[in-house]
Amino acid sequence: MSQAQQAGDGLEGAARGRAMAAVSLAVMLSTLDYALANVALPTIARDIHTDSSNAIWVINAYQLVNVVAVLPLAALGERWGYRRMAQTGVLVFVVASVLCAVSRTLPQLAAARGLQGLGASCILSVNAGLIRLIYPQRILGQGIARNALVIALGVAIGPTVAAGVLSVAPWPYLFYLNVPLGLLAWLLGQASLPDSPRSDRRFDARAAGLLALGLGGLIVGGDRIAHARVDALTAGLLGVGLVAMVGLVRRELGQERPLLPVDLLGIPAFAIAFAVGFIGFIASNFFIISMPFALEGLFARTPVETGLLITPWPVAIVLVAPWVGRLSDRVSAAWLSALGMAVAGVGFIALRLLPAHPDNLDIAWRIGLAGAGFGLLQPPNNRAMLLAAPRERTAGASGMISVARLLGQTVGAMLVALVLARAAAAGPRLCLTLAAATAFLSAGLSLSRPLLPGGRSR
Repeated sequence: MSQAQQAGDGLEGAARGRAMAAVSLAVMLSTLDYALANVALPTIARDIHTDSSNAIWVINAYQLVNVVAVLPLAALGERWGYRRMAQTGVLVFVVASVLCAVSRTLPQLAAARGLQGLGASCILSVNAGLIRLIYPQRILGQGIARNALVIALGVAIGPTVAAGVLSVAPWPYLFYLNVPLGLLAWLLGQASLPDSPRSDRRFDARAAGLLALGLGGLIVGGDRIAHARVDALTAGLLGVGLVAMVGLVRRELGQERPLLPVDLLGIPAFAIAFAVGFIGFIASNFFIISMPFALEGLFARTPVETGLLITPWPVAIVLVAPWVGRLSDRVSAAWLSALGMAVAGVGFIALRLLPAHPDNLDIAWRIGLAGAGFGLLQPPNNRAMLLAAPRERTAGASGMISVARLLGQTVGAMLVALVLARAAAAGPRLCLTLAAATAFLSAGLSLSRPLLPGGRSR
């Protein structure tokens, strides 16, 4: 790779293909493993002798560390370089996977899963920044679409891979599977990932601590409310989280390169793109988490039938990915993302209006329609976020892309738990109504972008 390629507008030819393969495999590790652990959770709970309410920390530990660590690691990525951060994340993920496999108690497994979440955060904090280095700006949307495709594939094949492994081997082999995949991703990265310009910015450990307290307190406190655990501990967690976030924002205002990118959120195009993505992922989780309850509780489908009927969602995302990448380089994010979330909203309404005894085709085409719409959201919206940020703040923008997804998924999961706990049998249909409402809200926000100072959204 020449110095001109490293410093210029993306890579060309085979160099671009090899570098993107390394990024894709690393991203696949984190998304696939999240799906594997979800499917295996009942089996793991039985084997380590814990109940389902405690076993959820196998999932929560990963997600919580992932959300909290993304922005600090994005800041470190500017100092260390995107390549080094991603490669470190892959190695941490591999080591943590081995620790997961040998864990025999819930505290051991939860701690190892938290370490996995840290490794995944290293990867996700800079993966969009790496894509901006790998792809020329004229086709940047194609690279972002390919990244969205990889995430969708991880979600789509996760349940199938988990079922296949568990049919022939115990659950630790789900984590051992990450070892050869991770080592392959690391070797590909060593051979192909480009170096990024490095900043001499000082890492703000106090800001990172405030961010961890703030997000951690608000997320854990919010989760306790969603599960009807309203007590002094819940109030204390929310209070600590709120105070820490206020202190963090006050500290970051006026900083040249803040850890919490208030400078980027001060750019209207960036802030609206972040909100569009965040609300879009809340909408998707209203659907993804509640739909199995609807299929099994309202429509009497078996668990196997439920898994197959939800498959059109990721399959539709995969099918639209190749051409949405090309469209996002030509069509304004304002219109393309708005169209996608409007279509997704129509799909959610169609699911909400299903008759009492629908056949499988009635269900599948509606889920596929919603998935196709959601597939139009991320490539143009993420491209808009990256291009709204100055090039020297690419790591911060990359981190915020991941934060929009992870925080939207987390808040969505809390809201679903709250609705299902309060609305009982009507909960799944109410969740679909809320999925449609938030999808249309995301679409409306996207359409507001041409009204920003400067006119047409990129």
